[in-house]
Amino acid sequence: MNRPSFPYLVLVVGVLIASTASIMITGALALGLSPLTIAAGRVVLASLILTPLAWGRAGPALRQVTRRDLWLALAAGACLAAHFATWISSLAYTSVASSTALVTTNPVFVALATWLIYRERLSLGTWVGVLLTVGGSLLIALSDSNGSSGATAPLLGDGLALLGALAVSGYFLLGRQLRTRLALLPYIWLVYTATAIGLLGVMALAGQSLLGLPPMGYILILGLALGPQLLGHTAFNWAIKYLSPTLVTVAILGEPLGSTALALAIFHQPLQPLQLIGGAVLLGGIAVATLAERQAAAPTPPLEVRGKLA
Repeated sequence: MNRPSFPYLVLVVGVLIASTASIMITGALALGLSPLTIAAGRVVLASLILTPLAWGRAGPALRQVTRRDLWLALAAGACLAAHFATWISSLAYTSVASSTALVTTNPVFVALATWLIYRERLSLGTWVGVLLTVGGSLLIALSDSNGSSGATAPLLGDGLALLGALAVSGYFLLGRQLRTRLALLPYIWLVYTATAIGLLGVMALAGQSLLGLPPMGYILILGLALGPQLLGHTAFNWAIKYLSPTLVTVAILGEPLGSTALALAIFHQPLQPLQLIGGAVLLGGIAVATLAERQAAAPTPPLEVRGKLA
């Protein structure tokens, strides 16, 4: 029997919710909020919301966390903090389509790390899916190279988005190790809290504060905390226990499609032909990788059964 479909459904819902992040971030940047303020605000609020729930329902599990797992959680939090800081900054310089496309090229980094570090053999279908999704993302990123998207410094923004992709790859790989030993609630509280502390520390060094923001700024940060952070990222963290890191990161590549459509409707950022082609390639890659994952998960029939079937 193949894996149950529920983890795949959770992953799809998580991608849809995460697609709204770049839209809310772009709105917050337009209000004058700094990228660091937005990054710290969303994770700090998410951590504060989770704290009573985590200690009320998972207090014993949190008190039993080993020193090794605590260090891994801190490292994952550092990676997530770097991801938010670089990716959110990229949205100030390049288009929503390019930023979200490039920041979600992490499957190639995750696949390479899975192969090189964990010595896991990836199927040909998975590799084809990864290459297709990355190729589709790059086509979307190239679509605003003529300046019609209104990007102010595309090269800088694209570079920051790629740094965000590298950082989030480390976050998913570390999370894969922790989720084999920690339940979802204690895991996300540890990682989100570590991320919040790290970003608050950087804010303090930069002389910035979460106080004195416009009311709409707080509303957007709260929306980021409740939606993309608590629901979107938590859906990814839940799914990664049942699905491979490569598949999870490949599926997240669907986020640029939702973000681009929302940017078109809300900010009237033009949709270029390359974005349409890239979106089709990207969806095809996700389908190929998902099919390969499910086929790999199906048990091989015993030899005598295969003989009868032949």
